[in-house]
Amino acid sequence: MKTNWGAAFQIAAVYVGTVVGAGFATGREIVEFFSRFGIFGLIGIFMSGYMLIYMGSKLMRIAASIGARSYEEMNEHLFGKFFGKMINIVMLVMLLGVCSVMLSGAGAVFEEQLGLSKSIGIFLTIGLSIVVMIVGIKGVFAVNTFVVPMMILFSLILFFLSMKLPGFIEQVVFIPHADDGWKSVIAPFSYTALNLSLAQAVLVPVAAEIKDDNTVKWGGILGGVALTLILLSSHLTLIMLPGFETFEIPMAVIMKQLVSGLHWVFVLIVYGEIFTSVIGNIFGLERQLQKYVNLPSIVVVSILFLISYFISLINYGTLLSILYPVFGYISLTFIVLLWMKPVQLNKAK
Repeated sequence: MKTNWGAAFQIAAVYVGTVVGAGFATGREIVEFFSRFGIFGLIGIFMSGYMLIYMGSKLMRIAASIGARSYEEMNEHLFGKFFGKMINIVMLVMLLGVCSVMLSGAGAVFEEQLGLSKSIGIFLTIGLSIVVMIVGIKGVFAVNTFVVPMMILFSLILFFLSMKLPGFIEQVVFIPHADDGWKSVIAPFSYTALNLSLAQAVLVPVAAEIKDDNTVKWGGILGGVALTLILLSSHLTLIMLPGFETFEIPMAVIMKQLVSGLHWVFVLIVYGEIFTSVIGNIFGLERQLQKYVNLPSIVVVSILFLISYFISLINYGTLLSILYPVFGYISLTFIVLLWMKPVQLNKAK
């Protein structure tokens, strides 16, 4: 079967852009799930990388084979009608929680990197998001075609510079003390489950639109490989930053220390990634809620931002370290059912 490589690379870019949100771009998510566990975190990254490649590809292949137009249809296919509807409600809560983390991350960029008030960062992000949603969001998703390659480039630059620092190998094999060290065993599974269950809001309709199984499969593989490379290089960079757990945006701190001339460019890229993620999440939430409430879009969006704002007032690192692991555990059922469900190509529409 012939593969449309242009479409495959587009799918891969969407996959990477969807997963690389605020937690990923800032480094906090990688610290929480992997880096704080030392060598066990490195092993976890390889496990998670394999699942991101295999499961991400399978998720999109199933979506294409059943012609799913939304993640609700995908969840009903995996869980059945009744439980699928329950999972979709849980997904709404998770998307709102993640949106709050993103807003808090935007505030943290302004506070830690620009020396401004966290509230300024949050209000500016909300204001710009509402303007973009009124004008049209297509242009914003095009930002990912610039932001994603730049994120990969900066991750690799920092990795190669970190490799040259004294004690690199010692840090790679170091086993730090962690009171919750047992979480390093489940972290690769909960991390992958969290990211795939949330990313399906974007990946499912994209895969269904492409339809061709081979193209979708390779798009998932290429995207999964790219995500694994970013995860790996980010982890091997983060472990070289003393006290990396204490920073809200550790990747920007490392950039400032190693390549100070590119620091502001990197901060802008991180903010751009957070901004596009906020809009993507709010847009997805607004579309789902319109099925249950008969209110103008701007009213729904304003209510969502109001709720997200109050949640985002919690410290970014604290919010991420509480919500993301919990959402990851909730999503484990999703990843198990996805693994068990066969891809039935004869059902392609």
